[in-house]
Amino acid sequence: MRGTFAGVRGGAVVRWRDGRGELVVRKQDGGVSARVPLEIAASYRARTRGLLGRESLEGALLLSPANSIHTFRMRMPIDVAYLDRRLRVLDVRTMPPGRLGRPRVRARHVVEAEAGAMAGWGLGVGAVVEVRELR
Repeated sequence: MRGTFAGVRGGAVVRWRDGRGELVVRKQDGGVSARVPLEIAASYRARTRGLLGRESLEGALLLSPANSIHTFRMRMPIDVAYLDRRLRVLDVRTMPPGRLGRPRVRARHVVEAEAGAMAGWGLGVGAVVEVRELR
């Protein structure tokens, strides 16, 4: 069974399913800062598996719904962005392996990437992202 979860885009509810997509990072002026390959983990099973056991990640992983993460049994440090229901970045952290992140108030989704990647994409607190599913 493929997992689904809803996000909000322009006031409309959008349903995501496990699979691939694209993360579009918006600039303050509304332009596009980066387009990033994205894996979507919307089911319990996919969220639980996450990045465990991986040596690297091309692009990013969206965990939805989620408001906290851990890096136990991970092999690499990761960047973590906490998103609210409108896909605005509430916080960005770099976490080494073996750590437990505190839940973030108002966070509904989490984006994970290799450490240092998010700064290169211009993804910081207050940024807005868009999730596009590839069909």
